[in-house]
Amino acid sequence: MNSSSVIKTHFILYVKDQVRSTAFYSQVLGCSPSLNVPGMTEFTLSENSILGLMPEAGIRRLLGEKLPDPALSTGIPRSEIYLLVHQPLDYHQRALRAGAVELSGLEPRDWGHRTAYSLDPDGHVLAFAEQLEAELELK
Repeated sequence: MNSSSVIKTHFILYVKDQVRSTAFYSQVLGCSPSLNVPGMTEFTLSENSILGLMPEAGIRRLLGEKLPDPALSTGIPRSEIYLLVHQPLDYHQRALRAGAVELSGLEPRDWGHRTAYSLDPDGHVLAFAEQLEAELELK
């Protein structure tokens, strides 16, 4: 491994209500957060991948007035969390039961995945996918 290799990745979503978003992602992911303190919630997605939830007001306090106010874009999709999982339909249905809005059901996609899309309570696009069997057989 060279000195420029990424050691761990944190994807942080700015959310309106940390408590609501923590409950949503706990239900969708089927696990408890690995960190849940005022100002930050984290879910360990894999050994080197973390999903973080930070209140919009918290990032504003941290970075100041130069940062455009994330609250102005609440509900407008500005990011996508795309998770390759086993049983993507189960994840998608949990998201819908937790309050997500369905964008597209589980369908085969041109890039070799079967993927379902929804919007989380803050308007972030949430995708759950699996590799299509035909693609696995070719490898």
